[in-house]
Amino acid sequence: MPLRILLIEDDEKIGAGLMEVFAREGYAPTLSRSGEDGFFRWSTNSFDLVVLDLGLPGRDGLDILAARRKMNQDCMVLILSARDGVDDRVQGLAAGADDYLVKPFAVTELLARIQALLRRGRANTLLRLNVKDLHIDLLTRRVERGGQRIDLTAREFDLLEYLMRHARAPVSREMLARDIWKDVGRATPLDNVIDVHVARLRRKIDTANLVRLIHTVRGVGFCLGEREPD
Repeated sequence: MPLRILLIEDDEKIGAGLMEVFAREGYAPTLSRSGEDGFFRWSTNSFDLVVLDLGLPGRDGLDILAARRKMNQDCMVLILSARDGVDDRVQGLAAGADDYLVKPFAVTELLARIQALLRRGRANTLLRLNVKDLHIDLLTRRVERGGQRIDLTAREFDLLEYLMRHARAPVSREMLARDIWKDVGRATPLDNVIDVHVARLRRKIDTANLVRLIHTVRGVGFCLGEREPD
């Protein structure tokens, strides 16, 4: 599966050029040209890396970064900005960026930094998923919430992993039927089966915890996150 990159960049020429470069390198890039749109895409999709400009229309890049980090978003972030002061770099890294590259830049250097970040990020995070105080280890299939181990069936674990990979984004029953149950073209929907499994998982994950993480999205399906989706 190609590594997914979200490029949040309002300069049309830079954005178009980098999209071509990323695609040529075998990545799966998504382009956003405003702060609000970039925040929305980052909040509702899963990416391996975000390349983030700071001076964006609608919402500043630092504000976007700080907001996503508060939501425990742990994908790698490379700031790409014309702000070249030492204080700017310190502020960007303090807000949660993993690297900072000043414009104008050499494409070869950008690609080298991206490859280094992705190697580091995949080594550190691919085998672990975290949302608030909920943690799962994909290698050992161990699940913990608030430091307490939770025992799940194989199906419950697969369902939780899927919800966590799509954290804070609505997941439909159709998606679960297709990707977890591997059931397509079925005459009778699996809605009832899915609902039973989600209910069991919710009892194990959310029972005895003050903050509910698994939410029902009326008319859509489910969402895993600290807050119910708007």
